[in-house]
Amino acid sequence: MSTNAPAAQSPFDPNHTRIERVLCFTAHPDDIDFGAAGTIAAWTAAGVQVSYCIMTDGDAGGFDPAKRDEIVRLRTEEQQRAAALVGVSDIHYLHQLDGYLEPSHEVIREVVRLIRRLRPDVVLAMHPERNWNRIQKSHPDHLAVGEAVTRAVYPALENPFAYPELAAAGLEAYKLPWLWLFAGPEERENHFVDVTGNVEEKLAAIHIHASQHPDVDAMERTVRGLMLATGERGGLAPGRSAEAFHVVAVNGPGTIAGF
Repeated sequence: MSTNAPAAQSPFDPNHTRIERVLCFTAHPDDIDFGAAGTIAAWTAAGVQVSYCIMTDGDAGGFDPAKRDEIVRLRTEEQQRAAALVGVSDIHYLHQLDGYLEPSHEVIREVVRLIRRLRPDVVLAMHPERNWNRIQKSHPDHLAVGEAVTRAVYPALENPFAYPELAAAGLEAYKLPWLWLFAGPEERENHFVDVTGNVEEKLAAIHIHASQHPDVDAMERTVRGLMLATGERGGLAPGRSAEAFHVVAVNGPGTIAGF
């Protein structure tokens, strides 16, 4: 997996930082495929273990009134099949109501619980800041994911006295190295991943979410165009496709707790 981001902007150097495990948090089935499936496909091809946590069941999604009773089952199956296409089989759900997600302490505790259990090198999540250029990226549930995960990552995750019931259950405090956020404002982007070789895998995963695409052709044109535009924005060669992230170094050699 190659990247092209100015060293002064991105704190993450793929040539000197080894990733073995990644945990991804999103609001709905299909969010991860639109936002980061190309990067995830490259990670899994390189042997990285990737897990998903979908916070809602996507129960308010879809367009067919006749399928309301089966939409949760349908979207769960779609996400499992889409994940498999990019090498992911470990999927967790928090079963919050679609459209009602909040960064409550109940949700934050469950985020902390899962991160402490899996102890990933990277937590990847939706951005807590609204994108005013394309507000469709900023569904309120998306923003709630970003806020809940960011609050969980610091300080609760690494504070042994936060949610003491987790430590009592054997889930010890953990200092996360990296937080990668996507679908935020363009001015926050500091890391671009060249996914030119994974475009078709990403699109194949998105296509699996058929319940969410009333116009498949328009969806594909839009996604291809956005990836090309992201590549250009990231300084890649013409015709290259990219996914963009706001990468935050949570804990590193120079980290001092509380500063």
